[in-house]
Amino acid sequence: MALSPLDDFPVHQAAQVMRHVTTGDRNFYDRYYFNCHAASDELMLIVGLGQYPNLGVTDAFACLRTRDLHRVVRASRELGADRMDTRVGPFRVEVIEGLKRLRVVLEPNEHGLSFDLTWEGTIPAVLEPRHFLRWQERVVFDSVRLAQTGRWSGNIRIGEDEEIPVTSDRWMGTRDRSWGIRPVGEPEPPGIQAKNSGTFYWLYTPMRFDDHAILCIIQEDERGRRLLEEAVRVWSDGREEEYLGRPEYRPVYAPGTRDVVEATITFAPPGGKPFDVRCTPLLPVHLMVGTGYGLEQEWRHGMYQGADPVVQGVTHRLPDDAARMWGLVDAVGRFEYDGLVGHGLYEYWALGPHPSFTD
Repeated sequence: MALSPLDDFPVHQAAQVMRHVTTGDRNFYDRYYFNCHAASDELMLIVGLGQYPNLGVTDAFACLRTRDLHRVVRASRELGADRMDTRVGPFRVEVIEGLKRLRVVLEPNEHGLSFDLTWEGTIPAVLEPRHFLRWQERVVFDSVRLAQTGRWSGNIRIGEDEEIPVTSDRWMGTRDRSWGIRPVGEPEPPGIQAKNSGTFYWLYTPMRFDDHAILCIIQEDERGRRLLEEAVRVWSDGREEEYLGRPEYRPVYAPGTRDVVEATITFAPPGGKPFDVRCTPLLPVHLMVGTGYGLEQEWRHGMYQGADPVVQGVTHRLPDDAARMWGLVDAVGRFEYDGLVGHGLYEYWALGPHPSFTD
C-alpha cells in the first residue's frame, strides 16, 4: 500500500489507504458528468471524467453537438497514486465549493474544441436511489449518484475562430456524480451473461424550472418490470423534496425507429393531484459515439491506453454521418406542465425487447 495526499484528510471509510477502494471488483468507477446548453437546439456540450482505481486508469471526454457537428475530444492516462489529481491531458475538474460550484476545463488542443466553464448549482445536490442490478448471478450495477441542475459561465471555443461566451443568465445544464460498480474497461468474456436479453429501457429527465426542479428516472426490463425509479420535486430554496409517486412514461417514436419525438410523463403525488409533463427533445446527442461508453472497442471508459498519456479527437459531420449516430441519446429537453416551461436533460435508450414495442 502507498500513501497519497488524500490520506492526510479525515475522510477514511475503511482500514485502507484512500487510493484503494473497499472492493476488488475490476468495474469500480468514480465519475463526473456535466452537460451545458442554452435551452435551444443550437448547441449541447457534454463532459465526463472518471477514475477506475482497480484498473489503474483515469480518462475524460468532451462531446460537442451542434446542428451539423458531432465532435469529441478524449484523453486517458495511468491513474497513479494521487486520486485528488483530476488532470487527464488537457482536461481537469476543480471543486471550488463542494456540492455547489465546480470548474471544468479543456485546455486548447489540436482537436478543435476547448472551454473554461464554471458550474453553479441551482438546487441542492440530490442523492438518487441506489442502482443495483444482478444479471445471471453477477452484480453488474451497484452504484449511487448525486444529481443537480445549475447554470454555467465562461467560454467555449470551436475550431480556430469561433468563441462562444457562456453567461449564467442563458446557459444551463445538469450534472451528476456517480460511483460504484458498472461495466467498464476492456470487454470481458461474456460466459453465461450472453443469455441476457440485451434490453436497456431507460429514461432520465432532470428538469429545471424557475424555482424548482423535477428529477425522474425510469428503468424497466424486457417484461416491463420496474428496476429503478425516481420522481421528486426539489425546491431551489432548500425546502424538503416532494415525492411525486410512480412516474408513468409514454414516448412517441418517429415512424420505423425508436427515436423519441415527444413524450408524456405522468406524476401522481400521494394525496395530491396527478399532472402530466410534456417532453420535447430539442437537440439529440448520441452520447456513446466516440466518448467511451461502449460502442468503440478500442476506446472504452477505463480501458488501458498505454504508459504514455493519450489525447485523441473524433469528428463527424451531420447529416452525412447520421448512420453512425446510435445508442443512448442525451438531448436538450423542453418540459411543460401547468403553464410552466423548463429545460434540462432528456436522456433515453430503448434497446431490445419491451412490452411497449411491436417492432
